Amino acid sequence: MAEDQNEWMSPDDERKAASRHVVENTDLSPNQAKDLVAKHGADSEKLMELGKTMKAEG
Repeated sequence: MAEDQNEWMSPDDERKAASRHVVENTDLSPNQAKDLVAKHGADSEKLMELGKTMKAEG
């Protein structure tokens, strides 16, 4: 089943919140952000540093 849109808007999990923050503040897709969080954890400072060096999908 597809992820509920309200879950994206109001994440109840630190990792989901970190993914959303990266998507909103970089050119990364939600899938790229989820992969980044899975590899590096939910440290927003580190995620933003890494996310800004990556290219968007496509």
